[in-house]
Amino acid sequence: MTGYVRLEEAQVKQTEKLDIGFFDKYLTVWVALCMVAGVMIGKFLPGVPTFLGRFEYAKVSIPIAVLIWLMIWPMMMKVDFASIKNVGRNPKGLYITWLTNWLIKPFTMYAVAAFFFFVVFRSLIPRELARDYLAGAILLGAAPCTAMVFVWSHLTRGNPAYTVVQVATNDLIILPAFVPIVALLLGVSGIKIPWDTLFLSVGLFVVVPLAGGSLTRFHVIKTKGLAYFNTVFIPKFGNVTIGGLLLTLVLIFSFQGDVILKNPLHIVLIAVPLILQTYLIFFVAYLAAKRLKVAHDIAAPAGMIGASNFFELAVAVAISLFGASSPVVLATIVGVLTEVPVMLHLVKIANRTKHWFG
Repeated sequence: MTGYVRLEEAQVKQTEKLDIGFFDKYLTVWVALCMVAGVMIGKFLPGVPTFLGRFEYAKVSIPIAVLIWLMIWPMMMKVDFASIKNVGRNPKGLYITWLTNWLIKPFTMYAVAAFFFFVVFRSLIPRELARDYLAGAILLGAAPCTAMVFVWSHLTRGNPAYTVVQVATNDLIILPAFVPIVALLLGVSGIKIPWDTLFLSVGLFVVVPLAGGSLTRFHVIKTKGLAYFNTVFIPKFGNVTIGGLLLTLVLIFSFQGDVILKNPLHIVLIAVPLILQTYLIFFVAYLAAKRLKVAHDIAAPAGMIGASNFFELAVAVAISLFGASSPVVLATIVGVLTEVPVMLHLVKIANRTKHWFG
């Protein structure tokens, strides 16, 4: 029996290694191609995003939600709820996630963005426009990632059960913390948040795939057994997560293609502080985890959650507060543009530095 279990574990690890290695080798190229394809669709086939844009509720795109389910569902099937009970025995990863996202990230985003927009790029960006771009950066900095982090966790071989708790608790903190932080950093009061967008996003991007994945796991194990689930059923979905990611990028960039093509210089200028902030926050969380002797499969997702953004929420709030044509919205869209390539590089860094964690 012991020999069979070891063989089963070896088969699972070998399958995951082949899938992740293959995509690690080509994923950056495919991501770039999908981004370009999305922009071209938005430019030359505008009827496609216009049609798909009709399927929206509370500023949340239903087609994008379906594709995100495609990304997350296979990972949620790996979550054993019995293992979630053990998360409390090792809370350091949660503390790092909470402190990084709510006491550090919004304020470093403000500082880095303000420095570049008002000092480094002051001859290139008018002051009023710089304030708008800073507002967009603030909205991104106050909204830590919800959905996409499951992809980054998957690619870094993160602990799926622990990642779920990290994300779920972050979502709970968003509810009371997002508005006060944004109001403080924007220097205004009476900010209105589209609560229906926030609750719907959390429900669609976390609750639905987690419940669906859990039910799928329960049903397959009950009818076919755990060995079948691990060695036969799960490997069938090895490429589904990345396929969902690539299709999501095509769709997102088809929606924003025209905006991107009309603002090439300012997109580059906005991207600089956003990219630097992403690397900064990743290493703040990642190195803190190393210092506290947190396991790599918890440390890597902690860094990824801090580094990435809940851009669906940031874009929706920017549109709600400032209007769809506002430069604030452009800044949040640049967050979408820069996030995936940068996060893929951070995935490589995390995988190459796994030996730091013993």
